Amino acid sequence: MSNQSQRDRYDALRRQRPGLFANPVGFPFTILFEPSLVTAAEDAQRARLAAKGRPESWACTGVVHEDPYLIVIQDAVQFPDGILGTYVRTMPAAGSAGAAVLPVLDDQVVLLDHARHATRTSHLEIPRGFGEPGVSAADQARQELLEEINADAVDLIDLGPFHANTGMASDVTQLFVAEIRELGKLQAAEGITGVRVYPARQIARLIKTGQITDSFTIAAFTRAWLSGLLPGLPSVDL
Repeated sequence: MSNQSQRDRYDALRRQRPGLFANPVGFPFTILFEPSLVTAAEDAQRARLAAKGRPESWACTGVVHEDPYLIVIQDAVQFPDGILGTYVRTMPAAGSAGAAVLPVLDDQVVLLDHARHATRTSHLEIPRGFGEPGVSAADQARQELLEEINADAVDLIDLGPFHANTGMASDVTQLFVAEIRELGKLQAAEGITGVRVYPARQIARLIKTGQITDSFTIAAFTRAWLSGLLPGLPSVDL
């Protein structure tokens, strides 16, 4: 993609999702749109990159990568100290909230053994997925349960939004806890190799000892616990 094409796609994205390009009054990071300021920010970033022996092309702003799941953009920004430069961030291609759901079966928590390409290892995780246009987060959560463990949510409780990486990603995922009655066939095509069922207290131990590292799982479990929705765990009075 040429530099102009990157900028054109960036401008189109800005029109489609204005909230992600807003500059609230007093906010310390200012996104720059005026062409001369964008150029000045790119030039300043190029100079810093060149001084470190790194490719000056890394300073180009706009949409630098896009696929069916993820968009990577580089903004021209003024930093809190007044310095101009660029800042990379990601956003979901669909523009919709994803969903992650903590399944509870017979008062026990269901986790998946999920092999992940990004980390080259397997993780104990709850079902989750990207958002889809026109699909609510609750419907997305139900869909993930069906697709990944072939289970229906008898009861689905919204635990609120979650940002997995506020330093780089604009993605928001809605967390849920769901009561299910049975487990079905696993979705092996996505790398799900097994399913495990644990008492809630055991999940807490696995998080404490670092055997569960997936942020969505930790967040959903913690929210459900603090909301008094997990049998076998002491209530937390806040």
